Formats: sequence, C-alpha cells, structure tokens
Amino acid sequence: QVQLVESGGGLVQTGGSLRLSCTASGLTFKNYAMGWFRQAPGKEREFVAATNWSGGSTNYATSVKGRFTISRDNAKNTVYLQMNSLKPEDTAVYYCAARLSLSIFTRRDEYHYWGQGTQVTVSS
Repeated sequence: QVQLVESGGGLVQTGGSLRLSCTASGLTFKNYAMGWFRQAPGKEREFVAATNWSGGSTNYATSVKGRFTISRDNAKNTVYLQMNSLKPEDTAVYYCAARLSLSIFTRRDEYHYWGQGTQVTVSS
C-alpha cells in the first residue's frame, strides 16, 4: 500500500531554517503529483506548496512564496520542503500528500494519499 513518511520537523527560532522530507513507498513515485500542507491548532489544513511529477512546475501559497522551496528527487522517491526565514505563524503540523497524476494540484481534496505529519515549531 501507499505510504508517505515525513521527517525533518523540529523546534527552530524565528528566522531559522528547516528542511522537511517526505519519502514515499508502494507507488511509482515519478507518476505522482506531490504537495505539502500544514495545519495549525484550531485551524483547517491549508495548502503550502506543490510540484508536478518532474519538479518542473511548482506552486506556492502566498504566505510562503519566496521563503519556501519544494523540490523532488524521483530516484529517491522523496519530496522536500526547504523552509527559510521561518516565522512563528509557520508553526504547524506539516503533511505531504500524493496524487496519481502528472499535473499539479493545490486543493486538499485533490490529493489521495497523506502522510502522518511532522511538527514544526517556530519560537519568537
């Protein structure tokens, strides 16, 4: 079965950086669009970043554009989220998601598979 496992979360100070990884198994990774979402306490899960099958097309939420970078390594079945200039409002559980498609998707309901999430906490 499809499994997505996130890692790389943790506690960081304002202005710091983290790189999240999401490793997939049970699927042909290069055939999947991948996305990152986040959910803060008491809030709905929101879109952060997405990439198409090759990494040649990416999309970002306005709140993270210019600070976060999504990338993927199809040989390693892994998608990354490089997060720079972190702010306290970036604190959330971060989830990766996958959908069997060569395109790119930004809505939560467009993804079929989800990881268990990794906590990112940015202290002020």
